[in-house]
Amino acid sequence: MNRYRALGAVAATAAIGAGAFLVPAVASSNSVSHTLKFTAITQKSANFSRTSFGQDEIDRNKAGKIIGFDVINGTFDPSTNTAKGRVALSTKGGILYGKLKFSNGPITHGRVTGGTGKFSGVTGTIYGKSLNKRGTRTAVTITYHH
Repeated sequence: MNRYRALGAVAATAAIGAGAFLVPAVASSNSVSHTLKFTAITQKSANFSRTSFGQDEIDRNKAGKIIGFDVINGTFDPSTNTAKGRVALSTKGGILYGKLKFSNGPITHGRVTGGTGKFSGVTGTIYGKSLNKRGTRTAVTITYHH
């Protein structure tokens, strides 16, 4: 479970604060970029099978205030020691969706695939960096644009 938890927590992503640097995705000249930075803190993790996992997290800003919640659902490939998954971040104004690629390291990359409300039609990038060995705290930076 620790491997899945570490892989999942590095996500949201999602992994998405603490001095993380992200190069934003290339956008059109009419596009406006926005950046979300927070620490994702794992609340619960579950293995649904040998290769499938899920996780839910509370997302807090730099001041420690809860800014949202995210859920990750992923699959693990034991032959390559990698995982991939989908993330849904629920925060003020809507839900942001993304896809994540995990490795057996502290960094996770992903892409924003859309959302609801103010996130409808957005694209962008997701960067996560694990803040502890257990993988239960992740600095996450999401850069998105319309």
